Amino acid sequence: MRLFLVRHGESVDNVAGIYAGSRDSPLTTHGVLQARRLGSHLAERTEPEPLLHIFSSDLQRAAMTAQAVADAHKPSQVEVVQLADLRERDFRSTEGAKFGSRALTGGGGNPHPDAETQTEMTVRVERFIRGHLAPVLASVDLTDRQGSVVVVAHGIILNVLLRSLLTRYAPTEPEPGKPEWLATWSNTGYLEAVVTVTPPGPGLVATQTPSARSVRSDGPGRISLGVVSVNNTDHLRGLRKTRGGIGSAKFDNKQKTMDSFFKPAPKSGG
Repeated sequence: MRLFLVRHGESVDNVAGIYAGSRDSPLTTHGVLQARRLGSHLAERTEPEPLLHIFSSDLQRAAMTAQAVADAHKPSQVEVVQLADLRERDFRSTEGAKFGSRALTGGGGNPHPDAETQTEMTVRVERFIRGHLAPVLASVDLTDRQGSVVVVAHGIILNVLLRSLLTRYAPTEPEPGKPEWLATWSNTGYLEAVVTVTPPGPGLVATQTPSARSVRSDGPGRISLGVVSVNNTDHLRGLRKTRGGIGSAKFDNKQKTMDSFFKPAPKSGG
């Protein structure tokens, strides 16, 4: 089984340089094109394996990106499960502040003094893992079930999710003193990981205790998560933003994008 952790497409607040954690900033026209490219790329990348689940933040920039992935996988009929637990970090009093603005200089060295804490974000992420992702990963058996799971969210919360997943499912014990790994997340950049089950060795008893690095599935093996690629943006090669401010503007459903003028050529018989 493969797991894809994806950041949403370009949003209006991304372009404006605004802290938009819990703000429901829409995708730009360019962001929609990024999402469509992502969907087509993942559909080709995972074929012929089935797309099993799509989980998404319920903020529209992530939900629209996730829907583009679902649309590209038709007729799989996989519905996007939108969850508030996958929202970006809530910056609270500094939501909507511009990067480097005076509003960020009064926190005694902390630009976001009352923002959601690491602990609070971890609580949300762990709730998502326990309630949604862990049961899916536990379905992987020793025959290496094929299929893909996609999670679409936001840069900061994705790193919190990644840290929790590696704590639970890292294939090897972490090195003492080794700094925590933080991934980079471009718009529609994705991390790909492979989920496997390692049979227990002689005398090893499977356990369901959710302690770090010892989580087991309901079966006899140990679930491991191996990272294959980080911030993959191969699908964006050759994609250029439309000039004149159109690409950076809020996406309008009534407006045609450039790729809609170029229909795919019909497949020839034989």
